[in-house]
Amino acid sequence: MPDAQVLLVGAGPGPVDLMTLRAVRAVESAQALLYDALISEEAVALAPAGCVRIQTGKRAGKPSMHQDEINRLMLRLARKGLRVVRLKGGDPSVFGRVGEESAFLREHGVSVEVVPGVTAACAAAAQFGFPLTHRGEARRVVFTTARLEAGKLSADWSAAADPEATFAVYMGGEMAGALCERMIAAGRAPGTPAVAVEQAGGANARICHGTLETLGARLSGHGGPVVIVVGEVAAQAQGAAADEAPIARTA
Repeated sequence: MPDAQVLLVGAGPGPVDLMTLRAVRAVESAQALLYDALISEEAVALAPAGCVRIQTGKRAGKPSMHQDEINRLMLRLARKGLRVVRLKGGDPSVFGRVGEESAFLREHGVSVEVVPGVTAACAAAAQFGFPLTHRGEARRVVFTTARLEAGKLSADWSAAADPEATFAVYMGGEMAGALCERMIAAGRAPGTPAVAVEQAGGANARICHGTLETLGARLSGHGGPVVIVVGEVAAQAQGAAADEAPIARTA
């Protein structure tokens, strides 16, 4: 039996044509495909006939596998000699738990290959015509996530005060108002441009323009995945006018 191996593959932000060629080839050759909830049907359909397809992700409060269950399932399938592909939205190394999964598999004698993908912030910038870095405005990019601990935003947001940093905040839709307030409290100017992009990279993507002072109030309800981009570069974003209907909040 060949050495056990698992491929941790980035599917990009959704559309199949934003997947890398290596990612497409990985899925096309999969014998067992474990995919997240936000993976498009078109991406899953790339898997060959006879491939074991298992949805592992969580969305809208529906039941899902715990991480330790996913780890054990990958290990079990790999030890059976199957070519296992773990398909993740965006890039596996950006809030994709690639470190945890890689460590677990390697500790159990399974080799790991990581296939990168287009992450949501990059997809949003490309789709709506703004850069993430820009001479004289943004010298660095911070990828972060808005998570709750005891009902409050976690982590130290002092870095948000840096006027030359672009902040790309994942999973921040529901906490957009509190997030903006926290960044202002940390020292970022209330008038700093900010946009929220829903379903970045997809045909149904939507953008909401604003500033740290106004963006939170423009998000309402529940919709698709949202990435929030804060920084001077956000002023260059194209798309729907800021006074149009707000897009939905989401986790």
